[in-house]
Order: sequence, then C-alpha cells, then structure tokens
Amino acid sequence: MTISVGEKIPDVPLKAVTAGEVTDVRTGDVLGSGKVVLFGVPAAFSPTCSDAHLPGFVMHAAELTGKGVAKVVCVSVNDFFVMKAWAEAQHAGDIVMLADSAAAFTTAMGLDLDTGDFGLGVRSQRYSAVIEDGVVTSVEVEAGLGDHDMSSAERVLTKL
Repeated sequence: MTISVGEKIPDVPLKAVTAGEVTDVRTGDVLGSGKVVLFGVPAAFSPTCSDAHLPGFVMHAAELTGKGVAKVVCVSVNDFFVMKAWAEAQHAGDIVMLADSAAAFTTAMGLDLDTGDFGLGVRSQRYSAVIEDGVVTSVEVEAGLGDHDMSSAERVLTKL
C-alpha cells in the first residue's frame, strides 16, 4: 500500500551522498526532523530524471529553503556510485541523494514499480512528498514513468 498523508516515513538503512561524501544513514534520521522535501525517481541518468526532474529541484533549491524546507532529498533505486556520479553531473551539491540499491525504502513506501519488459527491473515510481518531523503532509505520485508535472519542484512549491 502506498504511503499516505499522516503516516510516518519508514526507517531503513541506506547510503547518502551529500556534498560528494558517501555515508551510511537511516531514513528516519535523514527525513525525520524539520520540513523535508523528498522526491523519488525511477533511474539516475535516465532522460526525464536528468533532463527535467532533478534539474528542477536543483534550480529551485533556494526557493524551497526560503519556504522553510530544511533539506531537499532525492531517492532512486541505484547504487551510491551512480548517485554520486549523477549528483556531480547535475551539480546537485545542495540535494541529499539517497541510494536505495535494494529498493528497501521504496518498497516500504509502497512506491515500488516492476518495469517488466522495459528492462529496468524493480524501480521507484516518480513522486514527491513533503515531510514534517517524519510525517508525510503531502504526496504526489505520477501516473507514468515519463511524467513529472505532479512531482516537480514547481508543484512542490505550491504545497508549501
């Protein structure tokens, strides 16, 4: 079942890339304090993720912070090497990149998606969420992998 408004964020171990450094973290710690914007993408370096979704959050990071957001966090079902390289390629140093290599967090959120014949295996649906002190206050899930309007940084700004 997909996580809903009012529910507590799952607490699972992942790897985080922050300012080029990789660390072991728990999602409860990363997402559990203050106002956090979280967005999930199906795959780093994929067209929609790299051309529109992540760049929107990079471009609007200061506006999000100006609206009281303590952290902007991106999660993808990729390993931390890929997430580190993607953050560097996208100049996303202000974004916390979570590597959910085994889809543990994505599955706990109920936002996993088997891409089947497309060839990516189990991935994350594309979504955005606003989390306050570990509780989801807003969540938007896209209908398709190529869609990004409902989960865009611009849309999140209207929710804050």
